Amino acid sequence: MARQTAASAITLTDEERATLERLRRRRKVSRGEAQRAEIVLCASDGMNNSEIADAVGVTRQTVRVWRDRFAKHRLDGLGDEPRCGAPRKIGDDQIEAIVVKTLETQPAAATHWSTRGMAKASGVSTSTVHRIWRAFSLQPHRSETFKLSTDPQFVQKVRDIVGLYLSPPQNALVVCVDEKSQIQALDRTQPVLPMRMGQVERRTHDYDRHGTTTLFAGFIAAVTGKTDVKAGSVIGKCMPRHRAQEFRAFLDEVERNVPKDLDIHIVMDNASSHKTEMIKRWFAKRPHWHVHFTPTSSSWINQVERFFAMLADKQIKRGAHRSVKVLIADIMNFIAKRNDDPTPLRWTKSADDILASIERYCQRTLDVQTNTKAGG
Repeated sequence: MARQTAASAITLTDEERATLERLRRRRKVSRGEAQRAEIVLCASDGMNNSEIADAVGVTRQTVRVWRDRFAKHRLDGLGDEPRCGAPRKIGDDQIEAIVVKTLETQPAAATHWSTRGMAKASGVSTSTVHRIWRAFSLQPHRSETFKLSTDPQFVQKVRDIVGLYLSPPQNALVVCVDEKSQIQALDRTQPVLPMRMGQVERRTHDYDRHGTTTLFAGFIAAVTGKTDVKAGSVIGKCMPRHRAQEFRAFLDEVERNVPKDLDIHIVMDNASSHKTEMIKRWFAKRPHWHVHFTPTSSSWINQVERFFAMLADKQIKRGAHRSVKVLIADIMNFIAKRNDDPTPLRWTKSADDILASIERYCQRTLDVQTNTKAGG
């Protein structure tokens, strides 16, 4: 008969006892950790292994293991030892082959790989392909658009406009203007089913058109003078068309809503309606108005585009409008609510950061073209 060794004596410090008590009472600790803490606390109270096993609901062997480990390693001994787990069934070479195939090849009858297609071509499971793609941030099913500006004055314009955002001139107001054209008043052909427990809002895919409107908007990007106009507020006006005549009328609306004793720096794109002789004469009569044109194909640098995105997301896309009049009322109400508590946009990237990022993107584009020609 095997001789049993004496149980390890346990004497706790005040700090150790407090830690073990917290582990035993804490709700978010695992059941195993709570049991180990209780085993050690019972041992410190003089209970033998059989009594502890009955009290905690474990075997005497379990009590002996954790009692000995605490006696040897103290609190550090109560943690789980690292486990080796099952060996990997797929090697590094096979993983590399799947990544290379994803990046450099296309399936025979499709434009991009799917998990099932790659699994069949590589001889692994779809879940394995999914884990590999997720580990290497590969998303063959996604595709995004891009367009690089060819404006010869791109660098100068970026530095000019970003400088207005990050360090606006003193005693000045920066306003970003543009128009959101062809906003449709759409109404669903059947009633919208509202959201309820376990079901998202539902609407029909088809709709009735009730006309369009164009929103001219001026977003106040920065204010550095004494005025009641606040950064983040919006000047808006809806009109049926978006010609130079309407843009001229909107400029009059902006002028009525901004102080006359401040320099007005206006940021706008290169639309033809912004460069007619009528508009040039309008600005020529107002020397304290300074025009800053964005680079071509660079609407992202105009802050009013961010406001248009918020308007579309929060009001237009899911709205139901039975007439242009109702649509305009909802748009103007959205603007009024925003102006009650305006929040300016925080521009974070400097011109140098933006230009460096674009340079890297251009270089990658050139590298792809070079490699494609070399491979062809």
